[in-house]
Parts: sequence; structure tokens; C-alpha cells
Amino acid sequence: MADAPHAHGLGHHQHHHHDHGSHDHDHHDHRAGRQLDAAFAVATALNLAFVAIEGIFGFLSHSMALLADAGHNFSDVLGLVAAWAAMMLTRRRPSARYTYGLRSSSILAALLNAIILLIAVGGIVVEAGQRIASPEPINAVIIMIVAGAGVVINSLSAVLLGHNHGHQHDLNVKSAFAHMVSDALVSLGVVASGAVILWTGWLWFDPLISIVIAAVIVIGTWRLLRHSLDMALQAVPPGIDAEEVRTHLAHLPGVAAVHDLHIWPMSTTTTALTCHLVMPGGHPGDAMLKQIVDELQQRFAIEHATIQVETGDPAHPCVLVPDHVV
Repeated sequence: MADAPHAHGLGHHQHHHHDHGSHDHDHHDHRAGRQLDAAFAVATALNLAFVAIEGIFGFLSHSMALLADAGHNFSDVLGLVAAWAAMMLTRRRPSARYTYGLRSSSILAALLNAIILLIAVGGIVVEAGQRIASPEPINAVIIMIVAGAGVVINSLSAVLLGHNHGHQHDLNVKSAFAHMVSDALVSLGVVASGAVILWTGWLWFDPLISIVIAAVIVIGTWRLLRHSLDMALQAVPPGIDAEEVRTHLAHLPGVAAVHDLHIWPMSTTTTALTCHLVMPGGHPGDAMLKQIVDELQQRFAIEHATIQVETGDPAHPCVLVPDHVV
């Protein structure tokens, strides 16, 4: 294999170019991180307190809908904590052992969040089925009051998380925001179910609503599970067309061929790329590599690119395990 210069999207080629603004950028990231920490802390505290209240009153009022919503909200609290912990871990600097840092922990947190939610659904459906077979007397007024408080708390949590625009592309933040919005809607549905029970006396309506809540959770969680599983398996991130990237690289001046192209998520917010460019004319110079890296970041949101340049010398072919990524 020929000598292989490389360019890193977050490496020394770009570092020199942006060094003059690195302090301001780091300061902005630090401030945005503090704001996000505060949002997660407040949202977690509010929802944990509400879970306790909802669980207690759900038990006292014999409402399966309230207990189901409490279980749902508790799973969301666990998800918030996991997402928050992952966000903090992604800020850890790379080490000799973890050369990329702990960025991928955010992917594991998103996957854990989805699994927790689906486990909670199973418990809700089983209990609801038993309640439909043997309805129990419930206090509809308590259901409406407690669920109404849930609408307020979840809406406030969603607003707090939604204001962190600097992290709007993070899967964990997006999923946490989506969960708070769906929780507010579910709590609104529980208020409506309490009103129906109060007016009609239909005791079976309460466990029926809990099953509807379970269905809402599954629908909302399936996409998160699929997305986080794809990221854990290092699939090309959604929104990036690997063929389009290959075509872009193949049409660069001096490039005769592109091979061993890999695109994968390093975290829920950062995408990496490696590839080999066959350039018979030889190494194009650092300025050209810098331009390629910048274009990949600006056009495809690929923040970390490593490019190997080869001349295509048949006496020294590049022999690697065949890839089928693209």
C-alpha cells in the first residue's frame, strides 16, 4: 500500500484553520451544556415528583389509567436520566484507551431508553387486561385532577428541553422532548377518560384507556428503537445518502476511483467517514484535503473525515477485507 496521508474533520488540518475562534466555540458549547444540564435536572425532578403523586393517587383511586401513566412517566424519568448521563459522558475528552472519548454512550442511552419504554408497555397491557375482566370502582375526580397536573408538568418539561436549540439534532434530546409532548397528550387523554367515567359510570373505560396509552407508547417508541439500533450497528445515519457522498468524492479533481468508503455515527450527534481516494497524480496537498473535509462537513454534516490517498500503483495494491457498506 502506498504512503497514505489523511485528513481529519476534527484533526490538526482543521484545528489550525479554526484556532482563532476555538475559545469562543468552547465557551459557547460549555454554556449550552450547562443550559441543557439545567433543563434535564428540572424536567427529571418534576417528573419524578409527579410519578410519586400519580402512583399514590392511582393506587388510592383504583385507577389503572393513572397507574399506567405513572409507569409510563417513570420509564421516561429513567430515560431522561440515561440521556442526561450520556450527554455528560460525551463531553469527556478522549483518552489513550477511549481514543474517540465516550461519545457512543449517547447511542447506548437512546437504545436503553427505547427498551425501558417497551418493557413498561408489557406490564401496562397485562394489568389492563385483568382490570377489564374484573373492573374496580374508581374515583374519577381524583383521576382528572392528577392527570391535569400531569399535562402542566409534562408541557413545562417539553418547553425546557425544546429551548435547547444547540442540541436540536441530538437523538436523546429529541426523544426526551418527544416523550414529554406525548406524555402531556396522554395525560390529557386520562383527564378525558375521567370525565367519561364520571358521566357514564363505565368502569371498564379506565383500563381501556390504559391500553390506548400503551399503544401510543409503542408507536412513539418504535422509531426510536429502530433508529438507535441502527446507530448501534453503525449504519449510515439517516439524512446521509452514501451513494451521493461517493459520487461527490469520485468527481473531485484528480480522483480516479473511490473505495473502502465507510460512514457511521460516532454518537447521536457526530458522524464519521473513512475512505480511500485513488489519485494517480499523487498527493494533492494539505489545502486540497482541507477543502474536501470542509465540503463533507458543510454538505453532508460529516464532522470527522479520514481520507487515505493512493496512486493506484499496481505493484503495491491496497488489499483490504471487501466492504459492502456502499
